[in-house]
Amino acid sequence: MEILLQNPQKICKIDDKQIESQLHIIFQELGMVDKELSVLLTDDSSIRELNRDYRGKDAATDVLAFPQDDDEDEGDIDPLGMNLLGDVVVSIETAEHQAKEHELTLDEEVLLLLIHGILHLLGYDHERTEEEAELMQRKTRELFQKIFPGRSPSLNCDY
Repeated sequence: MEILLQNPQKICKIDDKQIESQLHIIFQELGMVDKELSVLLTDDSSIRELNRDYRGKDAATDVLAFPQDDDEDEGDIDPLGMNLLGDVVVSIETAEHQAKEHELTLDEEVLLLLIHGILHLLGYDHERTEEEAELMQRKTRELFQKIFPGRSPSLNCDY
């Protein structure tokens, strides 16, 4: 498994190595040892541009997920034999605000958003049906607890 993490934002100090380590655990839990993920930690301005350009929504958001294999069943294979899962983009600025609402630390909120994005890349979609929303929320919280045992987002958190 490979995680390509970029963190050009200057909003908050983020421990990139800790995030990579946590994501490796998430990948193992999901059985994704041959997957590659690109992660971008950014600010509201940059995520707003991406949201506008790719989703037609001119507003900042917390997380965006861009699957690599939209057009192919098997996904792209890089020269090292890794399946390219896709890209997850998180706004640290929005995560910082939401962390308070969700009764989490910033580190916990960022991981929560990354898990949410990864599950979208795997085909989970909370916007299709109520059943899928509940399944995605259960899976998100299950994975979150693998990293932060005994911790959970507040009940007002939809993730």
